[in-house]
Amino acid sequence: MQAILSAADDAAIPVHPVLLLTDQPTAPAIAIAKEAGLKVEVLRYRDFDSREAFGEKALEILRHHEVDGVALAGFMRILPENVIEGFEGMIFNIHPSLLPAFPGLNAVRQALDYGVRIAGCTVHLVDQGVDTGPIVLQAAVWVQQEDDEDTLAARILEWEHQIYPKALRLWAKDQLEVEGRKVWIRDDEG
Repeated sequence: MQAILSAADDAAIPVHPVLLLTDQPTAPAIAIAKEAGLKVEVLRYRDFDSREAFGEKALEILRHHEVDGVALAGFMRILPENVIEGFEGMIFNIHPSLLPAFPGLNAVRQALDYGVRIAGCTVHLVDQGVDTGPIVLQAAVWVQQEDDEDTLAARILEWEHQIYPKALRLWAKDQLEVEGRKVWIRDDEG
């Protein structure tokens, strides 16, 4: 989240963050968001009878704050279908693997256990699956022999901080074209 806010402050991405919507009332991102002047809304999943009810309230909050797009960061739940449909093609997520490899939790650990030589991160559009949406950008990171989960995750995180703002900039400048599972990047001229 901080990388996105910093890029927006530097005008590196033409977006105006307005809201942090979190399901964690003690999330460290809350202090960061407040310091940046964002509105903060806490929406605890357990306060709702169903995923759909949670989603309806989330949609209400997003619409109230006139949100045009959503950038997930550390949101560790599958979004309800109604939220995805309400913001189809406008919900982004970052994942610490080269999707479609190693979706879900503990992606870095999965990659190390599998013995990959190249790991990385992926910005993708959110769909109904777990880390299955169309891929926007990826960055590769070589796995070193001495890597453990922490060292590899730290190097991947450096790339996450670069490609997530870039993906959002491409979206904000209307340079992404989605055709089924493929996302094409149009240059500034086209």
